Amino acid sequence: MIRAYKFLLRPTVRQAVALGEMLRDHCSLYNGALQERRDAWRHASKTTVRYGEQSAQLKEIRAFDPERQGRWSFSSQQATLRRLDKAFAAFFRRVKTGQTPGHPRFKGVEHFDTVASPRDGDGCRWDSTPHDRHTRVRLQGVGHVRVHRHRAVQGRVKTISVKREGNRWYIVLSCGDVPAEPLPPTGAMAGIDMGVTHFLTTSDGAHVANPRFLGAMAAELADAQRHLATFPKRTRQRTKKHRAAARRVAKLHAKIRRQRLDFHHKAALTLVRGHDAIAHEHLNTAGMTRVPRPRPDPATPGAFLPNGSAAKAGLNRSILDAGWAQFLRILANKAESADRLLVPADARNTSRTCLACGHVAKENRATQAKFECVTCGFTANADHVGATNVLNRAGPALCDVA
Repeated sequence: MIRAYKFLLRPTVRQAVALGEMLRDHCSLYNGALQERRDAWRHASKTTVRYGEQSAQLKEIRAFDPERQGRWSFSSQQATLRRLDKAFAAFFRRVKTGQTPGHPRFKGVEHFDTVASPRDGDGCRWDSTPHDRHTRVRLQGVGHVRVHRHRAVQGRVKTISVKREGNRWYIVLSCGDVPAEPLPPTGAMAGIDMGVTHFLTTSDGAHVANPRFLGAMAAELADAQRHLATFPKRTRQRTKKHRAAARRVAKLHAKIRRQRLDFHHKAALTLVRGHDAIAHEHLNTAGMTRVPRPRPDPATPGAFLPNGSAAKAGLNRSILDAGWAQFLRILANKAESADRLLVPADARNTSRTCLACGHVAKENRATQAKFECVTCGFTANADHVGATNVLNRAGPALCDVA
């Protein structure tokens, strides 16, 4: 099993400056490689430059600029070039499938936030001791940086990445051969229905409240964004006050993201500990949060009819604030580690199907919370009905556990 560990770095002031320079130089390498590919396509009869050709130039680049490019790990620079190559591979794949291409773009220094090292010991080394909570990681060009290791690392460290989030620095370890940690069987199964009013409802009838972290900080975030918007959009040089306002907005978003992630981990762990098998809705979050298409008015050229975009925007914001996709991904990882069974089920009409007679109709859901079958009169909580239908639809896959 493969698992990623993310730990907080505690660099000194000098090491933090060196880490910033490392990101800046790798960003410069990325943008330079992208410019070379663009120039070759435009001015050299549509010639395609491959990763192998650009990787072969690294030795000359490092010798030409030893102060900026020569001080960093050769393998980490190769990983940056592979990152660009993957971006172009995804671009050509979208072109062939008829999707929106989205050509790879140049990255600003503030948006280039990760440098990866493909192998432990090649330009970086993970120095870990079993009983020391504060261990260190050695990075070429930076030195030995202290790491706050809040949990033990299992398996074999394969890749090491340094990531910047706001003013914080993190180390991300990708480990292979991580042993599973099976939990004792409970003999219980559950279906879960994801929602906005309640974050989730189980087939047992339990509701998990939706914390709405974005909504709780909406006023403070709006105030910070309004203050940031008072600065000119296009300025040749950002002022100190502008940078402080941007950091304030980023800090609030980071806090909301951490709160949501912590909540998802705790909710997923509770489900995994209490059930041997879990069925969930197979949700297409991207499709559910798609912006409604405009409706041209046939009677008035150039005018449009109401399409409910304002109400849909509020629903989209609530869905994205709940973070269903992230929660289901965390739930899948924890279920795999605990040797639990996780089964996705078709989400269509789960809250409109009667548990008593099986009748499916939009009118069955009288309100957001109330289910009332128009055929047999069966009444229940709509989210509970949805969770039970999810469990029933995943029944064939759960037979081995029952």
